Parts: sequence; structure tokens; C-alpha cells
Amino acid sequence: MESGTQAFQQRSLSVKLWPPSHGTRLMLVERMTKNLTTPSIFSRKYGLLSNEEAEEDAKKIEELAFAAADQHYKKEPDGDGSSAVQVYAKESSRLMLEAIKRGPTVKDEEIADKTSIHETVFDISGGRRAFIDAEEAEEILKPLREPGNSYTKICFSNRSFGLDAANVAAPLLSSVKQQLTEVDLSDFIAGRPESEALEVMNLFSSVLEGCQLRYLNLSNNALGEKGVRAFGALLKSQNNLEELYLINDGISEEAAQAVSELIPSTKKLKVLHFHNNMTGDEGAIAISDIVKRSPALEDFRCSSTRVGTDGGVALAEALKTCTRLKKLDLRDNMFGVGAGVALSKALSLFAGLTEVYLSYLNLEDDGAEALANALKESAPSLEVLDMAGNDITAKVAASLAACIASKQFLSKLNLAENELKDEGAILIGKSLGEGHGQLNEVDMSTNAIRRAGARLLAQVVVKIPGFKLLNINGNFISDEGIDEIKELFKSSPDMLGSLEDNDPEGEDYEDEDEDEENAEGNELESKLKDLKIEQG
Repeated sequence: MESGTQAFQQRSLSVKLWPPSHGTRLMLVERMTKNLTTPSIFSRKYGLLSNEEAEEDAKKIEELAFAAADQHYKKEPDGDGSSAVQVYAKESSRLMLEAIKRGPTVKDEEIADKTSIHETVFDISGGRRAFIDAEEAEEILKPLREPGNSYTKICFSNRSFGLDAANVAAPLLSSVKQQLTEVDLSDFIAGRPESEALEVMNLFSSVLEGCQLRYLNLSNNALGEKGVRAFGALLKSQNNLEELYLINDGISEEAAQAVSELIPSTKKLKVLHFHNNMTGDEGAIAISDIVKRSPALEDFRCSSTRVGTDGGVALAEALKTCTRLKKLDLRDNMFGVGAGVALSKALSLFAGLTEVYLSYLNLEDDGAEALANALKESAPSLEVLDMAGNDITAKVAASLAACIASKQFLSKLNLAENELKDEGAILIGKSLGEGHGQLNEVDMSTNAIRRAGARLLAQVVVKIPGFKLLNINGNFISDEGIDEIKELFKSSPDMLGSLEDNDPEGEDYEDEDEDEENAEGNELESKLKDLKIEQG
């Protein structure tokens, strides 16, 4: 026993986090490319990069970040590479933000049009997140004073307004409010005392009351019910909203009820996002009232909102009125089987659905099967199917496979963290065999898959032109199976994700020391897998 402990200590000391493997570097480029081409609040401001330009930028960013981290590593006193990993991730994030803010390359013939577009957008969100005082507000908001300006979109995000700065902004906003169509006040009171923040919100709301907006973003302001009601004058005057964002706003049951009560009409609403709030079941019932009144809704996001079965059923019933829905994101809630079955009845009505995110909803077999059967008969143009982390077993694999086989436009399939095993993996792999020329990503990680299932998945996707990534990490594939799979991908190794968490013995590590070693060895992956664009 003692010699085993000594051997473990020697292995632990030998773990190196730097340099990353070639596969890890390719993985980072892939993830950055995806970040750079995914529509977001940033892309609304600066433009969305094409896939080609994003991939080129991502490669350059990775090379620069690697060079900076490698130089740091050579000077690192401890030499284990942990701080180099941090430099690598931080530099990548910083350079991604620069690429986003630079925007897409403009062709000569587009310059005139681009210039006229920029003149309609007034945006002070660039630079470091910071407070803004009255003196700076006078200077930075000066363009709004110019007579005859044509600003239709304003963005005050990322700058924290106190009452002094808000009093400077108020008359300027009043002078342009009749021409405004888009207002972004996300993250504009950060760090302010509640009393001052409420005064600022009340002031902005009263000044902007009556402007006819198509886009309103009040995210990241910890509104709660008080904050929602502070924006009451503005919300009550909105009859033409097409996009409303209330992300990470502390939207409780009472706050959700206030939103439902204050907005007079959502008949034109196409995008409604409530991500990352503490809404709960009662709040979801209030949100469902808004959804019922939004027949034009195309993009609904109510993920990470603590919604259980009752709230899930209410949302499912409300969604039946939204037959134009294209994107549905309900991830990370506590729906359970009952809400899953209720939602399946709504999904059958969405002929134009292209993206559906239903991961981590506690669907289990019955909920997942009901949804798979409903999707099979609807959504012929579905591009993204995400049902990860739902305790789905091989019993449902046939229904899932039939659904997947019918989706010829599918580009991304995520069934990670379920219990599909070999039987499920083989059925699903066969369903991808023909007519899925647009498929580029499959995630079947952590499904207790062994050699046969993993091999079949690999054999299928490796033949798809343009395929980008197969993730079968965290499974129970034998060493021989790993060798077979790597051989299949030998001409395109970047298409195969990491296999570092695979357990060839097919059992979980229970020894605390082994867990510690595994965690340390995978620190690089964990630091890079959730890489986000951060504002510096």
C-alpha cells in the first residue's frame, strides 16, 4: 500500500499542464470560431464574421495566445504550466473580443453603405467596464447634441450610470427619443446602491416613455420587481416591440408578473429571452401569459430559470400559440417527465423549428420519447437537437434514431451525459448514416459507450463531408477500441475530440487519490472548454 502511494505521488508530481496537445489547440480554434460566428449582443453592435474570416481569425488568435503563454511558461518558477494555461485562456479571450469589435472586413463597394449604417448607431459600451460621472457623460454623449443626427439605435451597456451622469443623459435622450427604434440599457447601473439605481432607472424610463421601439435590452441589471416597475413608464408605452431581453435580471415570480402586467402588447414580439433568472414555477406561469399573447414569437429562451413541472406545463401550453417558433431554449430547468410530455404536444405544431435546446430538464425516458416522437413528425428543417443530461437510456434509442433519421438538415446533435450505452449509440449512429450531409458535430460523451458503439459512430461520421467534431469522451472504450477509432481519423485527427476522460475499465474512479490525479491532468481542458469573450 505504501509503495502504491509513493508511486501515485511520483505520477502526480510529473503531471504537466503545458504545452497543450495538438488536438487541444485545434479544439480551441474550433471553439473560438464558433464563438466568433454565433449571433450575440456583440454581433448586433459590430457585425457578424463569416465562417471563413472567423476561422482565419481564430487560428491567428490561438497562435498569438500560445506564443504569449509559452513565453510565460519558460519564465515560470514552478514549471508545472498552470499559470501558462491561465495566460493562454485569458489572451485568447482578450483577442477574441478585439476581433469581434473590429467586425467583419468591409469590401470597398460596401464602405459607403457601412458608413451610413454606423451613423445610425450610438454605442458607448466599448472599453473597460466602469462608472461614468457627469463630466465624462458630458464628453462621451456629445454626439447626441449634434443637430440633425440620425441615431436610431443607442447602447449604454457596460457603463455604470449614477444619478449625476443620468441627469446629463436625460435631456439628450429626450431630444432623440422620437427617432429611436433600438435601446440597449443592459448592465448600466452595476455597483450602484439600490436607491440610486432605482432613481436612475426611473429617470431613463420617464425620458424614453413613448418612443416606439422594436428592440429593448434591459439585461444584467439585477432588476427584481422594483427594477421592472422602475421601468414601468417605458414598458407601458411599448406596442411594437419585436425583441425583448431580460437576461440575468433577478426575475422572480413578482418581477415576472410585473413584466406581464406592464407591457400592453406583444403581438409583434419575435424574440423573448429570460435566461438565468430565479423565476420558478409561479414566475413561469406569469411568463406563459406573455407567451400566449405573442403569436409572432420566433425565438424563446427561458433557460436556467428554476422552473419545475408546473411551470414547464404552463409554458408548454402557452407555446402552442407560437406556431412560427424557430428557436426554443429551455435548458437547465427541473421540468421532469410531465412537463416533457406536455411540451411534446406543443412541438408537434412548430413546422419551422430549426433549433431546440432541451438539455438538463430531468426528462428521463418517458419525457424524451414523447419529445422524440413529436419532433419526428414536425420540424423538417431542424438543424440543432440538444437533449443532453436527461437520464435517457437505450430504451428510447429507437425513437431517438427515428427522429434523427428524418432530419436531413441536422448540423449539431448533442446527447451527452445520458445512459444510451452501446445499444443506443449503434442505433443513433445508423440513423446518421445517410442523408445527413450538413452534419458537422455530434456529442455522445459520457454515455457508458464501449468499443462497438464508439467504433460505429466513428465509422459513420468520418465519411460525412465537412464534418468537424465527434465527442465520445468520458465513455468506457477499450484501449483497442481507441486505437481503432484513431486509425479511422488518422487523415483528419482534428475531427475527433479529446479521449482523455475515457475509462477503458468501464468503472468510475472511487479512489480519492486517483480522482485528484485525473482532475489535475485535465485542468487544461476544463479551463479552455468554457472559454468566453470577456470585456476587458
